[in-house]
Amino acid sequence: MKRKFVTNLILLLFLNLLIKPFWIFGIDRTVQNVVGNESYGLYFALFNFSVILNIILDLGITNYNNRNIAQHNFLLSKHLSNIVGLKFVLAFMYALVCIIVAFIIGYDKVQIHLLLFLVLNQFLVSFTLYLRSNISALHLFRTDSLISVLDRTLMIIICGLLLYTNILGIDFSIEIFVYAQTAAYFLTTLITLAIVLAKSGKIVVRFNPSFFIVILRQSYPYALLILLMFFYHRVDSIMLERMLPDPIGKEQAGLYAQAFRLLDAVAMFGMLFAGLLLPIFSKMIKQKEDVAQMVKLSFILIFVPAIIVAISSLFYDKEIMNLLYHSSTDDSAIILGLLMTGFLGLSTTYIFGTLLTANGSMKQLNRMAFVGMVINITLNLVLIPKLQAVGSAYACLVTQLFTSLAQLFIAVYIFKLKVNWRFISHILVFVILVVMVALASKNLDNWVYGYLGLIAVSTLLAFGIRLINLKSLYQIIIFKT
Repeated sequence: MKRKFVTNLILLLFLNLLIKPFWIFGIDRTVQNVVGNESYGLYFALFNFSVILNIILDLGITNYNNRNIAQHNFLLSKHLSNIVGLKFVLAFMYALVCIIVAFIIGYDKVQIHLLLFLVLNQFLVSFTLYLRSNISALHLFRTDSLISVLDRTLMIIICGLLLYTNILGIDFSIEIFVYAQTAAYFLTTLITLAIVLAKSGKIVVRFNPSFFIVILRQSYPYALLILLMFFYHRVDSIMLERMLPDPIGKEQAGLYAQAFRLLDAVAMFGMLFAGLLLPIFSKMIKQKEDVAQMVKLSFILIFVPAIIVAISSLFYDKEIMNLLYHSSTDDSAIILGLLMTGFLGLSTTYIFGTLLTANGSMKQLNRMAFVGMVINITLNLVLIPKLQAVGSAYACLVTQLFTSLAQLFIAVYIFKLKVNWRFISHILVFVILVVMVALASKNLDNWVYGYLGLIAVSTLLAFGIRLINLKSLYQIIIFKT
């Protein structure tokens, strides 16, 4: 299992490092610079609105299906026929709820028009993720890895042509950006569906209320968890846009989006860990295998880079934001440092939260997520009027650190994991050394050399003090340990 995890993680990281930086810095960042903070801030708030209500599209089915099919492969064809029908029913409910809530909170015609396409995009994303859950549950990780970057690859091609050429003879706008996403998501869904059908054989879409009820009863704890986590991870920009007067609210949401984009970029790699680990942990738990070594290996591989990302972002926040954006401010730099520090919490969640999900420990996870949501919303209500977007960044940091520690303690208790004080001391030593390197790097005249040097030296330190053991990784890959 460790070999399967490491080899497929390498492939996933390679593909995502090849494609997603082009999307984030070449397309998404450029779009914000072209359309402006106010226009992009409106899109960002509407996008997060559609993401939060996205839970209606899924109701925990994807995570439940991944865990269930990983443990019972023979159910693929039967469940696929019924769940596809259920997904269409949920899509109708999702669209209806989005429109009703949008009218209630006062969105105008322009905003609702944009929201309708974002709703369609969310359906396509959700349906593709469900289809991919079957592929990964069958441990076809290489196929899933290729599909994971397909939508972004198509978006780079479409948006790249629109942004950098005049092939259609139209001015680029935020609406065009959303339409391009729709086209890319639609093509990705069709390709993924064809792959799943090749594995399952011909299916007949069924609308079976009895089956729907059984599946929803089993998946609703996963749905509740996703909803609560979406709230404390995505509600910030919505609250900024709604609580602050126009145009300040849209502008502050845009500033928050500048830094949040970079958090999203590194979080994508954390999600790769979770996507691989959920079916692996599920199968190991079903077969009553010891998960301790897999937990340690995966945690080291994500937490060490998280430390480097957090510290480098804190020391070079202004330089990074000034390089990427035309309208960055001191506030956007502060936001970047706070959000990237919160990535330490997110990276921990991707390991221990996934382990608890694979174990079916949903009651504990939902209690934790509910408290996290309350903390986040309360802090936003208090801090946004005073600090605006910076206040939301503080709320995000506190919430991520609290929820990650809670999941860590729950996992240690349930799985009787031993606390490795030697490993913890190595982590602390590594943090101190990276901070010292960061301080020294600031003395260089060219900040780019300082930043790259900090990343390079910190990486070498991780190997030097044997936090990441190259020999062990080599043995896992070559000797299938």
